[in-house]
Amino acid sequence: MGVGRSYCVALVGLNGYIVEVEADIGQTLPNFVILGLPDASLNEAKERIRSAAQNSGIPLSRRKITANLIPASLPKRGSGFDLAITMAVLRAANDIREIGGTVFIAELGLDGRLRPVRGILPAVMAAVQAGYPDIVVADSNAVEAGLVPGAKVRGYKTLARLAFDFGADPKDLALDYNPLDADAPDEDDEVAATMPDLCDVSGQGEARRALEVAAAGGHHMLLTGPPGAGKTMLAERLPGLLPDLADTAAMEVTAIRSLAAVQSSTVRLVRRPPFENPHHSATAAAIIGGGSGLPRPGAASRAHRGVLFLDEAPEYERRVLDALRQPLESGELVIHRSAGTAAYPARFQLILAANPCPCGKASGKGMDCTCTAMMRRRYFGRISGPLLDRVDIQLQVERVSLADFGHAGEEEEDTRIVAERVLAARERQFDRLLAMGLETNSQVPGRTLRGELRLPPGTTRILDTALERGTLTARGYDRVLRLAWTLADLAHSDTPDMDHIGQALGLRQAAAAT
Repeated sequence: MGVGRSYCVALVGLNGYIVEVEADIGQTLPNFVILGLPDASLNEAKERIRSAAQNSGIPLSRRKITANLIPASLPKRGSGFDLAITMAVLRAANDIREIGGTVFIAELGLDGRLRPVRGILPAVMAAVQAGYPDIVVADSNAVEAGLVPGAKVRGYKTLARLAFDFGADPKDLALDYNPLDADAPDEDDEVAATMPDLCDVSGQGEARRALEVAAAGGHHMLLTGPPGAGKTMLAERLPGLLPDLADTAAMEVTAIRSLAAVQSSTVRLVRRPPFENPHHSATAAAIIGGGSGLPRPGAASRAHRGVLFLDEAPEYERRVLDALRQPLESGELVIHRSAGTAAYPARFQLILAANPCPCGKASGKGMDCTCTAMMRRRYFGRISGPLLDRVDIQLQVERVSLADFGHAGEEEEDTRIVAERVLAARERQFDRLLAMGLETNSQVPGRTLRGELRLPPGTTRILDTALERGTLTARGYDRVLRLAWTLADLAHSDTPDMDHIGQALGLRQAAAAT
């Protein structure tokens, strides 16, 4: 008997690493040892593997079995190594033929079924990038794994059928076992879901225009106003205005969904931008990511390439809100824990909604408000100045008038019409920014705004004055310029003019001025 080898993938965040599995059958008393920093669930694989092999008609050797996962310094977690260890052990016992460079990713049931694992998409992506295109997964994961270009995926329902295809003696195999396909993926939730339409929003012409600008340029947004003014309705309709995701972005979003899902059921690439709306009681780990062991993606990463909506933003813990400042700038979250470090993409549009005060009645004349001035300042002060400085559009949303409410839906444009204008503006940005490796105006760095895209001094005079007086920070200066470029793209103008600069400054300072 020699040493059997197979391959699997260890995920650390969204990054995958090829793991070589070695198996040796010794001449001592029966035992099963797994080496290479396995976690508790991986150590439990010993019992799953023995039962699965026995019930599949290919019982393991009763001698000492040693499985070594290389590199030993890389932590291995989860049940996705079950199949790779099994195939290495069977090869060491000469029960199957040479495996070659095939990568095996699946959990084993005690009855010999191959069970799906989450994170299959980023795992297969890592295997293909490392030069291992031949992949074997559970049948329920086969469609998702096949989304990766260049992957040669084979899906199996049972260990017996897999062993037969790799040369095991068929006389003892349980090939007649045909389990129910309980792991079949559900229908795509994107098809079943109904996208809310912008025409459902009564009135709010200024807010609708601001939402269009935010969608066109990928800008962050703060909506302040009394309860019932339509802040949540507006935010929920932003994803419908965004264009479909390109192939690279769709692969990133689908990989995060695959990793975060409790039970993987992805059957196609996610083309629509995601929308995350966590409750205000959510912890920092729930928003940013974390948990025991290696950190898992939070709402900010699940909203990658989409929208993160924080309703009643002042009700969130301040440290949770301030933790968003770093991904707003870098588009990435790097989370450190004692078990390791994980990096997740987090390039999202942040939409904040807030009442003007704890009672919510301090809008307009505010005659019914019972809050003191100190209570108002303390309430809204939970959103820190540095975070607000990163929000491009800060808009006051007023109550809907009776006239607007009574004629709802008669004149408002629907999502489809506005989305067409947004797409046209995005295409203009793409053509202008392609050489810089950027996609939207919100990503343009300040040095580019003051360099290649520099506007004449006469156009930016109002901004220069605000910066000189201290009413606008340097970061705010750049964000107003980005807004102005988006307004120019919506107006089919080659460059922003003074009117666009004025509109952009008004969109940024509307809520602060109230």
